[in-house]
Amino acid sequence: MNIPADLRYTKDHEWIRIEGNTAIIGITDFAQSELGDIVFVDINTEGQEVAREAVFGTVEAVKTVSDLFMPVSGKVTEVNPGLADDPASVNSDPYGSGWMVKVEMSAPAEVADLLTADQYKALVGA
Repeated sequence: MNIPADLRYTKDHEWIRIEGNTAIIGITDFAQSELGDIVFVDINTEGQEVAREAVFGTVEAVKTVSDLFMPVSGKVTEVNPGLADDPASVNSDPYGSGWMVKVEMSAPAEVADLLTADQYKALVGA
């Protein structure tokens, strides 16, 4: 299982990469493996302020639909345009081409409350 050390994580299995005041967010390798084949990603919050822990979209796999929870408060500035044509990229490259959204953080200090890679490994038993 791939759990990059340079990212932060939520207990709901989202990851976050910080680039200045921008957060790039997706779901973890563990989450995509638990969901199975992802067939659709529905995110309609572009341009909206989304509070930390609020739902910002859903991911649909063959057998289930799962909510996506925002790790930090902020404005969704971009939804990954590649997900419409290739939602399976979340399965094949969850930390790369399978990212979900970019967010302009309104409370960057919230990042400190997220899990480190080691804490996330302990959570999922990796």
